[in-house]
Amino acid sequence: MMTGRFPHAWQELRSIIDRHQRFVLTSHVRPDCDALGSELAMADLLERLGKEVRIVNADAVPARLAFLDPQQRIEVLPAGAAEPPWGQVDVIMVLDTGAWGQLGPMADLIRRTPAQVVVLDHHANVGEIDGAVFQDERAEATGRLVADFIEFLGVPLSAAMATALFTAIATDTGWFRFSSTRSSTYRVAAGLIDAGARPPDIYRQLYERDSLSRAKLRGLVLERLTLELDGRLAHTCVHCADFAATGARRSETEDFINMALAIEGTAVAVMLTEYPAGTVKVSLRCRDATVDCSQIAALFGGGGHKAAAGATLAGDLDQARHRVLSVVRQAMER
Repeated sequence: MMTGRFPHAWQELRSIIDRHQRFVLTSHVRPDCDALGSELAMADLLERLGKEVRIVNADAVPARLAFLDPQQRIEVLPAGAAEPPWGQVDVIMVLDTGAWGQLGPMADLIRRTPAQVVVLDHHANVGEIDGAVFQDERAEATGRLVADFIEFLGVPLSAAMATALFTAIATDTGWFRFSSTRSSTYRVAAGLIDAGARPPDIYRQLYERDSLSRAKLRGLVLERLTLELDGRLAHTCVHCADFAATGARRSETEDFINMALAIEGTAVAVMLTEYPAGTVKVSLRCRDATVDCSQIAALFGGGGHKAAAGATLAGDLDQARHRVLSVVRQAMER
């Protein structure tokens, strides 16, 4: 494993790209804007360098994020695939995660590949996946790393690349309100706007197209919101039956956890989402400097950042709630 340190590590990544022709890009399950934007911009970059590129994810692009991929070039791994659908490939590049557990069924296929594996990520828990690892947890988003690499290569940005990268950075910084936002973040964002990104259009696509079903689901999640530890801990949940009752899609729960963290006095927020296969997705957010969400998530096979992390647990919702909240309470009471 080689962990990148920037900017000189960009030369090593460039060398890997120069030596190979066929690339497959992938990211974590339930891909978000940073994952999708990073993949799409990197794919465009590689094609400009004369490479053959495919993007294959374990999960489909959420409907509300389809505007990022108007050409529908992101493929979905066939259910139960025992063999890679991409044939011969030289490099598999994993973006926005360094954890096997976050790759879903892609993990086994990548483990068996003879191809060079490259990881480009900004999360703290990188290191599980063997290969050339380019990681910087100081970066606001993986999209920022892709933007920096493009600048290093001196490749002009297209409007599509700029849109993908602006969306990645804007969403992973909470639209530039998280503490990860620095003065350089705005400079990069300005460059992306100059290259064709249109923030008003992106914002409207992301936050002003709610369906009635999502609004109804939001109501259920808020109704279940519970406060503990003098209001410092807020938690809620989503049942499988809620999706059928409201007509909402699973991808429409994105950002719900931030409603809990928005309550005055809340230091840590937890949301649990039940899945039909006997698993529960756990989302963690905090603004308490003494609590590290990534460390809590790592205990359950997940990861992320100090202020935002997640994991997937086997078992039913009540079991997962008991296990996770016990750990969170302990962390908050130290």
